[in-house]
Amino acid sequence: MQQEINTTGTKCYVEKTVDVMGGKWKPMILHALLINGPRRFGELNRLVPEATQRILTLQLRELEEDGVIHREVYKQVPPKVEYSLTPFGLTLEPILVLMRQWGERYADSVETSRNHSHNERERQHGMQRL
Repeated sequence: MQQEINTTGTKCYVEKTVDVMGGKWKPMILHALLINGPRRFGELNRLVPEATQRILTLQLRELEEDGVIHREVYKQVPPKVEYSLTPFGLTLEPILVLMRQWGERYADSVETSRNHSHNERERQHGMQRL
């Protein structure tokens, strides 16, 4: 069953979802907060080490603006800031779980495909020797 894509100027719902949680690092940040609970910036930086501090900061700000994460500032010395998923952000859990499951299946299928290709090449190479 094919659904029409909304082209009337308003964004379709998939596009709105991608606007909020799309990109290279947002799903990783959201998954880290979902699995590990509230975290400080440095902890998130260690959980998503490939993201630069600048990108991590920008992505956290965008997620906060979208109401998906909460930034708690504790008035103490030294200052402490902690990030957590909002109740609205927690509604992304099923999407993140499905993304993880799909990634696991994809990784398994790629590994199986590589093993099959390797075995086939070895079999063909062995037949050439005969």
